[in-house]
Amino acid sequence: MEAQLPKHIVMVPFMAQGHLIPFLELAHRILNHNPIFTITIVNSPLNINYLRSAIANGPSPPHQIHLKSLPFNSSDHGLPPNSENTDGLPITQIIKLFHASTALETPLRGFISDVISDEGSPPVCIISDVFMGWANEVAKSFGTVNYSFTTGGAYGSAAYSSIWMNLPHRNLANGGTHDEFPVPGFPESCRFSITQLHSYLIAADGKDEWSTFFQPQISLSLKSKGWLCNTVEEIENMGCETLRNYIKLPVWCIGPLLPQKMLKTNPGSGIVGRRSGKQPVIRPEECIEWLDSHPQDSVLYISFGSQNTISETQMMELAKGLEESKKPFIWVIRPPIGFDLKGEFKPEWLPLGFEDRIGKQGLMVHGWAPQLEILCHPSTGAFLSHCGWNSVMESLSQGVPIIGWPLAAEQGYNAKMLVEEMGVCVVLTRGVHGRIVKEKVKNVIEMVLDKSEERKGNDMRRKASEVGRLIRASVDGSSYKAMDEFLSTIL
Repeated sequence: MEAQLPKHIVMVPFMAQGHLIPFLELAHRILNHNPIFTITIVNSPLNINYLRSAIANGPSPPHQIHLKSLPFNSSDHGLPPNSENTDGLPITQIIKLFHASTALETPLRGFISDVISDEGSPPVCIISDVFMGWANEVAKSFGTVNYSFTTGGAYGSAAYSSIWMNLPHRNLANGGTHDEFPVPGFPESCRFSITQLHSYLIAADGKDEWSTFFQPQISLSLKSKGWLCNTVEEIENMGCETLRNYIKLPVWCIGPLLPQKMLKTNPGSGIVGRRSGKQPVIRPEECIEWLDSHPQDSVLYISFGSQNTISETQMMELAKGLEESKKPFIWVIRPPIGFDLKGEFKPEWLPLGFEDRIGKQGLMVHGWAPQLEILCHPSTGAFLSHCGWNSVMESLSQGVPIIGWPLAAEQGYNAKMLVEEMGVCVVLTRGVHGRIVKEKVKNVIEMVLDKSEERKGNDMRRKASEVGRLIRASVDGSSYKAMDEFLSTIL
């Protein structure tokens, strides 16, 4: 009997926590669907160590998941030593990391050559991050195929790709007061605002250092055999249709790439257990005990993700508004923009005596918090978020509505979709320069946590609950079917 050729998949995530973890979850999901495959995730040494830690903190992984470290020296690219992902890097350095990520191409070619030497054939496919479009050329040169994986949602990915490739906002009249513009691929009626763009994108002209990374990498990803998208078809009907129409490739919606125990738990029943390779600075049990002391849907959770923070002025106004709202909150707080995110937090960044005064009202977490446990707790009533897609899916899977404060990447587009298409979000402000005053903070928090009938907060909660039901149903429904269809193309 002829020996069966190995079914080896190589995965190439971008060098950021919000990309690494979804790739790991995708590997789990593929093997749960069909254990015939062997999967190797490749990346720089420190990111591989991070994934190894994430695996150690999670459930026992299938033995078919392998991690391969590729040589990478951040100092060769003008980055600080041991800077191998976006965590803690200032925005001026992050673009250097984007460009530096292309240095993984040569060692990846060496690894694929070793696979062919050992197994007698190339991998059945390479699944690469949309930001690692160069992997498409690697796949072609070895006689295999490349699929692109966008760790964001369909709407956000379509907007991000189209705006970077076309820079449509440059058509706005100079000095004009009208700041809205159409985006290729989106319906004419769906206008975007200049305020939803990052400052580096607003200034982009196609020749700047941001454009010279994103335009070639997205262009190469548009030549892959198809895209995998970390979303659910039923919650992003318009986004999925737009993405397919724009990229003109098959799109398989195989999300949500969240821990299975989170999706199989009834919202509000709580979970204990970590997914991330990071260790919380507060034990999950401490957070749960604190949350247990508050009524259902009463607590506001505040976090801006793993690499974002806000300005000193914004931090001060947010603190004042929180205190005046008298609503209970958990705030994951880091030093403001312009300071070392991993450095010591200074009391002067908050109102005088703030942490002493808030007493039982607020739980301040300096560094890292067990986000999944917090969002799954019945006392959590809303999430003040940067609208990063992983956080969005974690929140909505539990029926928790969102107060949006987008800061970077596609977060402004996510917030737009959550407001206009889903009705599960209200935007507090945008960016690190967005105007914010304590009165608006207080009013928005009170509105979203208001449980009164006929009030917007209650309507947002009802819609978020329905979205959560669709997300959880997709695991054995549309997303399962999409995964089946994708894997059939490589078997």
